[in-house]
Amino acid sequence: MLKLTDHPTSTRSTARQATSSAAHIAPLPEEDDPLLQFTPYVHKAPRANSITPDLQRRFVATLSATGIVKQAAKSIGKSLEALYRLRHRPGAEGFSAAWDAALDRGVQRLEDCALERAMVGTSTPIVSGGEILGWWDKPDNALLRFLLRYRLPQKYGPASEEIGPGHPAYEELAALAREEVAAIRKEAYSQVQARAMALHTWRRRRLWRAQQRRGDAASPDNATIDDAWDQDDADGLPQIPHLGDSQNKDYEAAEKILEQMEHDQPKLSGLEGAG
Repeated sequence: MLKLTDHPTSTRSTARQATSSAAHIAPLPEEDDPLLQFTPYVHKAPRANSITPDLQRRFVATLSATGIVKQAAKSIGKSLEALYRLRHRPGAEGFSAAWDAALDRGVQRLEDCALERAMVGTSTPIVSGGEILGWWDKPDNALLRFLLRYRLPQKYGPASEEIGPGHPAYEELAALAREEVAAIRKEAYSQVQARAMALHTWRRRRLWRAQQRRGDAASPDNATIDDAWDQDDADGLPQIPHLGDSQNKDYEAAEKILEQMEHDQPKLSGLEGAG
């Protein structure tokens, strides 16, 4: 009688070089494992070559350990055709369900092996001059990417490529875009402020020059309430004021713009005599 503790072993001199299914077989389930507590098919008139309940349990046990139907069939000395015929017989529902459950375990073991191979690597020879100098565990990056897409589809699978509101990548890009837009608005506002300051000062200078030509700079009609803009040099030429810390950063920019406007007087000569 076959025992559940029997399982194939590697015959390679170096175990790590074994690549057959025997090299990666999982432990067989214990006899009290729920997987083996199914109701087997019982032949009404069993023959010498019948697949007995013990053989059915041995098949299911080996299948759960290997995940390979052919190897499980070989372990009990039965053909695939005979096992599939038994699986589909009325009264073999318990055996059929256990078969499926054993395959699920085998697939899970296969996935675990794939994950280990992807992360830890596969034994790969180090060859130089046609001689093997040693071995190293080479990770399988392609397999690792596949498993990530399968295990974490929302993050690495096709769904991750559908970027939209709520997706981490979308939200990160949206935040960066908002920061860039805010910076652009801030810069644009600063430029507008600087140009407005320069233009206002240039207009005051234009008025001051017109008054100087008329000799009525001190006329009461031209008196105004003192404010921040009433800044001038020793000759009385209006200057750009510092309007507080919030606008000090625009002062230098405004000075450059005003300097350019003063330099381009011929272009603005039509306004020079106005007022």
